[in-house]
Amino acid sequence: MISKISFKNDYSEGAHPKILELLIQSNLQQEAGYGEDNLSTNAKKFIKCHIENTEAEVHFVAGGTQANLLVIGHLLKPYESVIAADTGHIEVHETGAIENTGHKINVIRNDEGKITVKGIESILKIHTDNHMVKPAMVYLSQSTELGSIYSKTELTEISNFCRTKNLKLFIDGARLAMALTSTHNDVSLSDLARLTDVFYIGATKNGGLLGEAIVFNNPKLADGFSYYLKQKGALMAKGRLLGAQFYALFEDQLFFELGKHANIMATKLAYALKERGYKFAINPVSNQIFPILPIEKTEELLKKYEFYIWEQLEYNQAIVRLVTSWATKESEIDQFISDLD
Repeated sequence: MISKISFKNDYSEGAHPKILELLIQSNLQQEAGYGEDNLSTNAKKFIKCHIENTEAEVHFVAGGTQANLLVIGHLLKPYESVIAADTGHIEVHETGAIENTGHKINVIRNDEGKITVKGIESILKIHTDNHMVKPAMVYLSQSTELGSIYSKTELTEISNFCRTKNLKLFIDGARLAMALTSTHNDVSLSDLARLTDVFYIGATKNGGLLGEAIVFNNPKLADGFSYYLKQKGALMAKGRLLGAQFYALFEDQLFFELGKHANIMATKLAYALKERGYKFAINPVSNQIFPILPIEKTEELLKKYEFYIWEQLEYNQAIVRLVTSWATKESEIDQFISDLD
């Protein structure tokens, strides 16, 4: 059976060889458990160095939904809510995980996947007394679920507004590597450390076997978080497995190199589509692109490739989502372009 080439997501492959090599090299080395091992300790130092905040507190967890659930559950009081875009991962793709903690998501309409101060303000205006939930956090993704990215100006405006309104700002960084290495990006890791209360750095979608690094820029907000991790079953006895992911990714520039590769592959694909006259639902700037293709063409391509039909349109057209990864081969892009013709 011939397997199809997948452009469905950026986590279909296993892990970058450097991570696997590190796991093999350290395999028989005895280490402390629960994230107190040398790999985790040094990985946290690397991250603090990159974000230029030695006071930050870093915690490793297995996945993105888990990271969102833990941060929001830890930081919000029972009657407090979180503001998010209607396309936000916590709203659409987490099976009601946040609501299951007892916290409401106040949804605002997205603008190319992003939220604005105007949208946040609209929620605050209608939540005025103790007969309603109290919005206490703003959640956004960088890059967004539609592949768009926030500029430094946009993040600064949201950050300043949140501080004036006493709202915590939390950034989902499952695809942060691709956002930071986009040619359209002007935001750095140190900017995120300065502008947010908490964010996380994704390894799962950028060459890791698993893992997200939750970064509390204000260590006071992390008070008691280690207890919460344990209580929710997220504190791994073999925490070294998570530490190894981030050690390999942040010992040098590997984290950024892998994100950049995914973007380069997506850019090549987007350029080829544009050259052939295809339009996009949203301007492609990272490793998720959303071209509009004829249904007939889509069905033909699906015989050889895996990807999502994002939305059916009129006139036999469809928006499809194509995602490249740290391991996407240029030959696969060339083959897709050839078959497109």
